[in-house]
Amino acid sequence: MRNAQTWKLLLSVLAILIVVGTFFYSGYLATRIADREKAMMASWVTAQQTIARATQEDDLSLASSIVAEQRSIPVIETDEKDQIISSLNLDSNKARKDPEYLANKLKDFKSRGNVITTFLGTDPEKYNRYYFGESMLLQQVRYFPLIQLLIVLLFTIMMMRFINSRNRSIQDRIWAGLAKETAHQLGTPVSALEGWTALLKEGGNHGVVSQEMDKDIHRLKLITERFSMIGGELKKELTDLQQLVRSVTDYMKRRAPEQISMDIVVAGDCNFSMSVSGPLLEWVVENLLKNALDAMNERGKIEIRMGCDQMGIWIDIKDNGKGMSAALQRDIFNPGISTKKRGWGLGLTLSRRIIEEYHGGKLYVKESQPGLGTTFRIMLKK
Repeated sequence: MRNAQTWKLLLSVLAILIVVGTFFYSGYLATRIADREKAMMASWVTAQQTIARATQEDDLSLASSIVAEQRSIPVIETDEKDQIISSLNLDSNKARKDPEYLANKLKDFKSRGNVITTFLGTDPEKYNRYYFGESMLLQQVRYFPLIQLLIVLLFTIMMMRFINSRNRSIQDRIWAGLAKETAHQLGTPVSALEGWTALLKEGGNHGVVSQEMDKDIHRLKLITERFSMIGGELKKELTDLQQLVRSVTDYMKRRAPEQISMDIVVAGDCNFSMSVSGPLLEWVVENLLKNALDAMNERGKIEIRMGCDQMGIWIDIKDNGKGMSAALQRDIFNPGISTKKRGWGLGLTLSRRIIEEYHGGKLYVKESQPGLGTTFRIMLKK
């Protein structure tokens, strides 16, 4: 949600900057073009006068060229009484059909103040005026910011609709993933309790079964505590990570198929005591072990390796299951991504958040190959 709001704000700011920048630049261009057209009209009027006053010996090639090239700026010529004499670069069809067409254009040109006066002789009361408007190019430059504004607004609206739609899709995936992860978390202790109940009915050792049932009931309480911690204030305590990993592994081993082995290998002489949230870190290790179990068809090997280096303490959880493709490795931590009917919908997303956001560490796929297995690494900085 926060990212969606950030994108919306960025898009709005970008749209405003584009429109404002275009408005000022278009205004600058329009001013330059208008000045150029005024200069062109002055040259055109001068060329007209040159032609009108020329003798047979005068070279009129330049003046004629200037007059001939003026095909873009609309012009209305009037006498000293503002009676229309002629027009240029205006719609002749409209002028024939509508008697008021030229008069309205003349009124428009007068309002713009674009006029050049030429005297016909020495009499100051005999002169012609040339009123002119704007070329099509200049009009397009003036209206371009409005057109671009509409385009930017449409683009911004479409992008915001896309972001809203994508945000709703992500929310749906998170809710679906949360439901699947809840079922995933509850699955192990509930299944175990069903098994212990069946043993009791068959007359099993009540003392052993009772102890194991207590562990599963404690696990259900722990699951509730874990979910309540997400988004809340995190409490950290000095914890022996080796003992934490061994406790989770022992619990999962007793509830895993007999054909799957789980071994812990400690590399080097490390101090595994760190200030962490024990329940949440247990959740991460348990999630990774469950994923490893789900990746195998009830037989195989899981190896948990622990060690330390200059970066901190690392924990590798390696299985020899089905592995993952490169494409799946890129997306596996996204909400809702799953390769099976349950699990991996939100568990890995939450696990990464627990490690990276709450503990400042790293959780990533160290290596994985289809058919050979996967290794996840937890990296915690001391």
